Amino acid sequence: MFGIGGGEFVFIIFIVLMLFGSDKIPEFARSLGKGMAQLKNATNEIKTEISRSAKDSGMDLDSLTGGVSEEIKKAKEEINKSINPLENIASDIQNPIQKAKEDIENITGPIKRQM
Repeated sequence: MFGIGGGEFVFIIFIVLMLFGSDKIPEFARSLGKGMAQLKNATNEIKTEISRSAKDSGMDLDSLTGGVSEEIKKAKEEINKSINPLENIASDIQNPIQKAKEDIENITGPIKRQM
């Protein structure tokens, strides 16, 4: 939480209690909670206003962010390919190995039966 350890948090609580007293702390916490709620409501109102104005002007925010999301996904795949090149090689090698196993089974089948 903000890079504050447990001991530091207890020390801060102790200082706050010494400065404001135990009777002022609930008042302070209540006003802090109201302020945070107002900030959250204001942020949500701004988001909806931006979405509404973009929709009125004919812009589709989903298509704009969708394109960015696709590009990020492609970049992640390319990075994974460059970091783990053996992963792709393993799948490329497994198919011919499986085919070779099947061919050997087909060839040795009649030989096994003759013995």
